[in-house]
Amino acid sequence: MSKIQVAILGATGMIGQRFIQMLEDHPYFEIEGMYASERSEGKKLADVLKVRDHVYKDETMDTKIQVMDVKKIAQNCRIAFSGIPSDLAGPTETELAEAGVGVFTNAGSHRMDKNVPILIPEVNPEHMYAIKDQSYYSNGGFIITNANCSSTGIAAPLAAIDKSFGLKQVFVSTYQALSGAGYPGVPSLDAVGNVVPFISHEEEKMETELGKMLGSYTDGDFRYAPFKVIANCARVPVVDGHLESLVLDMDKQPSLEEVEACLVNFRGEPQKLGLPSAPEQPIIVRKEDNRPQPVFDAMAGRPARARGMAVTVGRLRQGNGYYKAFVMSHNTLRGGAGGSVLNAELAKAKNII
Repeated sequence: MSKIQVAILGATGMIGQRFIQMLEDHPYFEIEGMYASERSEGKKLADVLKVRDHVYKDETMDTKIQVMDVKKIAQNCRIAFSGIPSDLAGPTETELAEAGVGVFTNAGSHRMDKNVPILIPEVNPEHMYAIKDQSYYSNGGFIITNANCSSTGIAAPLAAIDKSFGLKQVFVSTYQALSGAGYPGVPSLDAVGNVVPFISHEEEKMETELGKMLGSYTDGDFRYAPFKVIANCARVPVVDGHLESLVLDMDKQPSLEEVEACLVNFRGEPQKLGLPSAPEQPIIVRKEDNRPQPVFDAMAGRPARARGMAVTVGRLRQGNGYYKAFVMSHNTLRGGAGGSVLNAELAKAKNII
């Protein structure tokens, strides 16, 4: 069976290059072209390489960057994976969808649009069908977003707990990696030996996106989950991996053993369908006192294609009527390019593409 041709938008950026990593030798998809702005036209991927923990194939490294051309992409590709900045992503992704392209985007421009799902396949696979209410769908185009990287990391644990025990309030504090700011990101003199207690719009995104993702889609509208999210976000001197502290107020008062079992046994559509980038166990619970940590747990997930796609939970504890934990996820894989690739795999499995 021939593979689906895909374009990668923003191929010179960190997320764009994670897309390339995830799509090398993919069983469903084939990279038709890598696209970026005019200043990168004609450069090889090797000339603009930013990802340092993956060895690309020689032929991938020799691939030349092309200028983004909506008409060309629409003629040659069924899918566009978008890793471009939000200010450019909004109009470009709309134009591609209007031209009949399925857009899977990491950008935030369309996340809160009507009929546009913020999709995490283990959490809300049914939201994918909201695209049938998008104006471009009759032409074959659509837009599916993945969540903000910090929202993504805690979405599956929260979904599992909410389903089993009910959530009333979620208090989250994030310790977010430098790579979440893009490349080159935070200046080194601001980051080294420091914590920056502000990330523009991050707290607002978390407090709204999680409600949309963990809610329902009915009669053409998203109905938000009723629990409250209160977020504090900080940037820390870590390269990859967002660590997040959770304090949860639940409807029920389960034992810690019941909470752990709920998380460990959690499985979603990607696991049932055996999607290529799906981790066999999407939530891993660690019992050590000092886990999870970015250096040990950011790349959690099996099989090999799913490395960095599992979420790790640790330090589960209870006190004063609240439940506490730390959650670790890889922000540019699970929280970025890998999330969009998994969304596209689900769409293919469900015959959307």
